[in-house]
Amino acid sequence: MKSSVIIECKKLGIELSDFQAEQFEKYYELLIDWNSKINLTRITDRDEVALKHFADSLTLLNYLDIPENARVIDVGTGAGFPGIPLKIARPDIKLTLLDSLNKRLLFLGEVCTKLSLEAELVHSRAEEGGQNPELREKFDLAVSRAVARLNTLSEYCVPFLKVGGVFAPMKGPDLDEELSEAGNALKTLGAKIRDVHSFELQNAGGRTIVIVDKIAKTPKAYPRHGGKIKSKPL
Repeated sequence: MKSSVIIECKKLGIELSDFQAEQFEKYYELLIDWNSKINLTRITDRDEVALKHFADSLTLLNYLDIPENARVIDVGTGAGFPGIPLKIARPDIKLTLLDSLNKRLLFLGEVCTKLSLEAELVHSRAEEGGQNPELREKFDLAVSRAVARLNTLSEYCVPFLKVGGVFAPMKGPDLDEELSEAGNALKTLGAKIRDVHSFELQNAGGRTIVIVDKIAKTPKAYPRHGGKIKSKPL
């Protein structure tokens, strides 16, 4: 794993130290151990995890200049992607991991302990977290690899951002339809697309990273209750 993650990241132009590679090795071992108890990932092969989870998470660093000591929230973090890899590569960021399933947060707590990483763990649904005064409009960067469509994902994530912050959803290929239907949602939430970066993740298929700027405060009505977000997307 140590050599795999260094090689895969180097192909993407991302340099890791030996210490960072060792952290990824420990992360992989914990991921596989916990995956036998709770469902964290279908991808378990060392080289595939190195590429499709670890290196993939770090591709964001090629397209976004994250300010030093930025406050970053990973919304619906799951097994910790992309938040934990970003924290390993950029230990200066102030990371918050938000997830609705406590079992996953127990796993992430052990990962942070064993890897000597500092992160805030929040057990919450995204729409509830977005209305929490301690989290709402407090972050410089919101990231997510969630599978929700962009208009829906934006309502979950944009409310966490300060004005001037950035939402960076990490998506698959062929995003044209999602981009067009997300325009109204982003305008309503006080956000605007700055850039769209499409690329091939070596032999793992197409990827798209969208860079969204928070340009105005999100109206208090958003995010709505989860049922409404799904049944009546913006």
